[in-house]
Amino acid sequence: MKPRIGVYLSEPVAARLAVAAQCPGTTKSAIIEAALAHFFEPDHDVEASSVDRQLNALNQNLEQLHQELRIVSEAVALQARFLLAVTPPLAAADQPAACTLGLARFDEFAAQVTRRAHLGTSLIKETIERVNSADPAHLATQPVMQKGPTRFTHQEAKGVGATVAGNKAECSPVARGAGVDREPDTRADRTAAGTILRPLLASWRARGQRSRAFSTDWLLVLRVFLPFVSAYYLSFLFRTINATIAAPLIYEFGLGADDLGLLTSIYFLTFAAAQIPIGILVDRYGPRKIQSVVLMAAAAGAALFAISDNFWLLLLGRALIGFGASAALTAGLKAVVLWFPAEQVPLLNGLMIMLGSFGAVTATLPAEHLLGSIGWRGLFELLAIASVGCALAIFLLVPTGTWSFTVKGTTIGLRMIYSDPRFWRLAPLSATCIGTAWALQGLWAAQWFADVEGLDRSELLRNLFFMAIASSAGALVLGIAAQKLRRHGIGPRPLLGLVAVLFFIAQLAVILRVPLSSSVPWMIVAACGAATVLSYAILADFFPKELAGRATAALNVFHIGCAFLIQYLVGFLIQYWTPQQGHYPEVAYQIAFAVNLVVQLAAWFWFIIPVPLRGGGAGSKRPL
Repeated sequence: MKPRIGVYLSEPVAARLAVAAQCPGTTKSAIIEAALAHFFEPDHDVEASSVDRQLNALNQNLEQLHQELRIVSEAVALQARFLLAVTPPLAAADQPAACTLGLARFDEFAAQVTRRAHLGTSLIKETIERVNSADPAHLATQPVMQKGPTRFTHQEAKGVGATVAGNKAECSPVARGAGVDREPDTRADRTAAGTILRPLLASWRARGQRSRAFSTDWLLVLRVFLPFVSAYYLSFLFRTINATIAAPLIYEFGLGADDLGLLTSIYFLTFAAAQIPIGILVDRYGPRKIQSVVLMAAAAGAALFAISDNFWLLLLGRALIGFGASAALTAGLKAVVLWFPAEQVPLLNGLMIMLGSFGAVTATLPAEHLLGSIGWRGLFELLAIASVGCALAIFLLVPTGTWSFTVKGTTIGLRMIYSDPRFWRLAPLSATCIGTAWALQGLWAAQWFADVEGLDRSELLRNLFFMAIASSAGALVLGIAAQKLRRHGIGPRPLLGLVAVLFFIAQLAVILRVPLSSSVPWMIVAACGAATVLSYAILADFFPKELAGRATAALNVFHIGCAFLIQYLVGFLIQYWTPQQGHYPEVAYQIAFAVNLVVQLAAWFWFIIPVPLRGGGAGSKRPL
């Protein structure tokens, strides 16, 4: 006769035990007895390290539980405080406005919960101390809310706001005025409490599903992030490849400086012209469809470029390439916002720009090795095939999604942006500096190395390679610097002004032939081309979030358009000098670069003038 004992098992273990007991000739008692016998065998030793790990895990769970209980207690305490706030009675016509005000109060409420949880300030303890040290009249006169620096995320606030706005039971007490002598509606209280704690409960569920979310994130990286990064990589490669193939094109087609400048800069012209229409289409139809279709135009342009036998076919192919590459960054950033959590968006945006800029690296030494074996025509045939493959990958691999893409108020939004004086204070400096960096890196730096520095082909490409690396690193360094300085109360605008000064010094060093290694100032020029990080951050301070995308596209039109003008006009000025032994003289480049530098300096002075603005399309009146 075996003794009978009762054992309590967790639900997962009990479920596994029930499944194992279904085998013929096996019972639950036999399985448990065998497990205990194995546990008590002499050679079965529970290591102390295993016990320590379990104790550490238990301690971490207790600490997490303590933190979560503290958040819950603060949320309940603040909920009671908000429900007991006295508001005057309102007429029925004023109730919608009161509901809107209630949403704003809820935002402050959420900020207070987060702030108190982080700082460890207990509202319950504070209230008890105040009651013990003050009279009721003093307590009633205390402010209901205090400003706090921390808020819930935009998605959480938006979701909670929609719930509150759609529930009349929650909105009516605020509109009617809930006095302290009225008993609150318990059903409304339960609904409000559930609404308030929903973000917290969602975070708990998310922590409980970390392993599954981790695998899902990596799947999204493979199916969404990498295909769009590949498209942006090809865009960067197409942008800078002409600097490497300029010599073969000049030899085969007899191009002058003005022809070469036009051929290279036409990419920027079609790129800029397509920016705003592409942005609207991406918002309406989604990045998957638009990017996969538009990238086929780049493939067609590369194929046409490869088979061209005259200058005009080359020009048309290059124009198609610019149009096909115009959606790369816009669609990629839109895809990141749609498919990835909000907290991962800044990191993924930075990684996309950094990885995409390696296309400029590929356009130097790696492209030169291919030129030696397959020629520039074969190189563009490969690029055409790669563009088709990338378009198919985006169309077939990227999930379709279930979003409803709509565009509202596009014309009004652009009018607000282009009528804002702050935009016109920023745009000239950003466009002239960044456009100059792109124009020089994409063509005229290579021509300077060949004509003025007298470098051979290998040294020239090595310098272009270092410039491409500097451009990639510049985006990362400027992004980190802007984030660090913002923590100390310094916005991105002063940093952009300092970067512009550094950019001017680097160009002046090139023009005056300062006795330095020729790659040093040119690397600074390339790195300053990544100052778009700062320009777009400044725009985010000027305009509300719903206009941020259109504001970025509006400024990008100036960046690309200015790159086109500078790349063409530099060649237009240089061609007035007669080449000597196939090379334009040093003074031609110096004068062309100096004229462009004067324009940038004028834009810089316009940028730093502290003139107060008398109105803005989308923001408050404040000086730049």
